[in-house]
Amino acid sequence: MNVVEDLFESEDTPIVIEDDSLSVKFWRNFVPAEQRAAIFRTLLAETPWRETELHIYGRRVKMPRMTCWFGDAGAVYTYSGVRNDPLPWTPKLTAMLADVQRATGATFNSVLLNLYRNGKDYMSWHRDDEKELGPSPVIASVSLGASRRFDFRRKRADERATRPTKSFELADGSLLVMSGDTQRKWQHSIPKSGRADEPRINLTFRRIY
Repeated sequence: MNVVEDLFESEDTPIVIEDDSLSVKFWRNFVPAEQRAAIFRTLLAETPWRETELHIYGRRVKMPRMTCWFGDAGAVYTYSGVRNDPLPWTPKLTAMLADVQRATGATFNSVLLNLYRNGKDYMSWHRDDEKELGPSPVIASVSLGASRRFDFRRKRADERATRPTKSFELADGSLLVMSGDTQRKWQHSIPKSGRADEPRINLTFRRIY
């Protein structure tokens, strides 16, 4: 597994990965260090987190993290049988939206907040390929709090034969952007971690069509 974040030293210039159909940019220090703790505390305390049940293979299971969906009116997002109606943007999220759009050159109208309470919370292998996101979505992911590993693997007919092929350490204040054919041909996940005792908040900015 190639941990590509180790290649990056500059604070302002992102890693750019263009590997076949994988298209990723990664900023290690996107959120200024002096602002991270205050933003994290505000989001943790003021977000109306919810524990969602997913429909997977005919069963209802609890999502192994907590979430909240914000966005423009009408930016409804449905995945795994769960409908997310957006809450209105807060001043903190509006400010971060402007920063992310300025850095990426993309336009977003919604954001999914994920709360990983500790290393037992995780995100299983999946693609963000819902029809509301369009054929080649741009998804920008800001991380705050505990550092967690983010893995990519190629989508194949037999997923049992695949292993992570690229990995990023999503540290406090980092920004990862996926675009192009990434969601069509690659899967991503955040595995459980025995080292992460502290919470992590992840903000994934998207455009709903």
